[in-house]
Amino acid sequence: MTPKADPRAEKKKSPPRRPDSTPERQEEGGVAVQEAEPKLKEPKHYAVMLHNDDYTSMEFVTEVLLKFFHKTSDEAVQIMLKVHHQGKGVAGIYTYQIAETKVAQVQTHAREKGFPLKCTVEEL
Repeated sequence: MTPKADPRAEKKKSPPRRPDSTPERQEEGGVAVQEAEPKLKEPKHYAVMLHNDDYTSMEFVTEVLLKFFHKTSDEAVQIMLKVHHQGKGVAGIYTYQIAETKVAQVQTHAREKGFPLKCTVEEL
């Protein structure tokens, strides 16, 4: 009678992992592959700019900053004065899709109220 092999002896034991090592995985063919950590990047940011013109009132620019950019009254007045004196000012900083949406909302509102307010997106 032949001795039966112990089934536990047939299982291959994997080498012990060092506690300070990164996770590794055995692929077919005995090659160890280190799994890469996902690389996450912050999305690019864009400034929504308001531009000065000779027709849009300062009150309307302040209203836009309050309504669409959720600025305080003091912040809105400061930005409006910067637009008035320097030709343009930053209304807010957003990701691209949000910045484009803000521009569309402001331009639609300005046209409805009869103002030619120019609003653009600039990459930072």
